[in-house]
Amino acid sequence: HVQLVESGGGSVQTGGSLRLSCVASGYTHSSASMGWFRQPPGKEREGVATIASDGSTSYTHSVKGRFTVSKDDAKNTLYLQMNSLKPEDTATYYCAAWPPETYCSSGYCFGVYSIRGQGTQVTVS
Repeated sequence: HVQLVESGGGSVQTGGSLRLSCVASGYTHSSASMGWFRQPPGKEREGVATIASDGSTSYTHSVKGRFTVSKDDAKNTLYLQMNSLKPEDTATYYCAAWPPETYCSSGYCFGVYSIRGQGTQVTVS
């Protein structure tokens, strides 16, 4: 059974930090393009950060310098370290995988994802 499972969400105060994790099972993401996107309440989905198979990363402008995406291929795990959190970061965060050839830039991968997780809620107040 192929799935991505996120964890690490929660409620924090402005300026706080959270680390999201996304574990892949039944799926090896080392060759895939991986990323995080979020959906604030009542708003459209927004790409946040991406990481390619070679480790190159991209971020949407609003999180640059505050968020860091990384992965551990040995653990089949994707991470999103979020620092200096702001209320506008409040959203449901999803991890997703795209085919290796997918073009990704500015925190967004252009194309339909192959698989995504169920989401984890982040609330900043």
